Amino acid sequence: MSASALFYALLSGILPALVWLWFWLREDRIHPEPKPLLAAAFFAGFCAVAAAVIAEQYIATVVSDANLRYTLWAGVEEVFKFIAVALVALHTQANDEPIDAMAYCITTALGFAALENALFIMGPLSDGEIARAIVTGNMRFIGAMLVHVVSSAAVGFALGFVFYKGWLARIVAAIIGLGVAISIHAAFNISIVNADSSDTLRTFAWIWGAVVVLIILFEEVKVVRPKLW
Repeated sequence: MSASALFYALLSGILPALVWLWFWLREDRIHPEPKPLLAAAFFAGFCAVAAAVIAEQYIATVVSDANLRYTLWAGVEEVFKFIAVALVALHTQANDEPIDAMAYCITTALGFAALENALFIMGPLSDGEIARAIVTGNMRFIGAMLVHVVSSAAVGFALGFVFYKGWLARIVAAIIGLGVAISIHAAFNISIVNADSSDTLRTFAWIWGAVVVLIILFEEVKVVRPKLW
């Protein structure tokens, strides 16, 4: 693989992720998060890809059922994204309001998606198939990247919703959020693999529907307040 193919693959993965990151962080523009911590969360998601790839390769060798394999892959990716954001951002003092968990989870998810997309684009670029690389990048921009955002945001919303409650409530919320995230991600994986061209459009449609729900959830978590009694 040439250095130029690697460079353009990384650029094609990172730039769209930064566009989505700018879009979603506008929801937290009143009290924005520290840029160095956001950069660390993004990079943590980037690094989590390596651990996920190793785990997924192992799963591929021991699980023959395709639907189960795609479900487990979704679980691996969601768990490693959560570990990454928990280690880097969720325990810090900057995570000081309910919306912050969603912001950090989405940032980490986009870091993960950026490298994942670059890996998918790298193959066509290495083979000189520029058109296929562009199509792959565009499809992942409107599909797979949003799946990562929506899935991780479910975890962030669950944590934000119980922000003013105790540690036990936060553990339960994290488990529920991860369950929802894995379900969304697995459903997308299985739908895409088993879909024809018309089914693919329908799959993308429900993901965009989930994006609308995500925007509503942002508004809901903004009004979470501690109990006064």
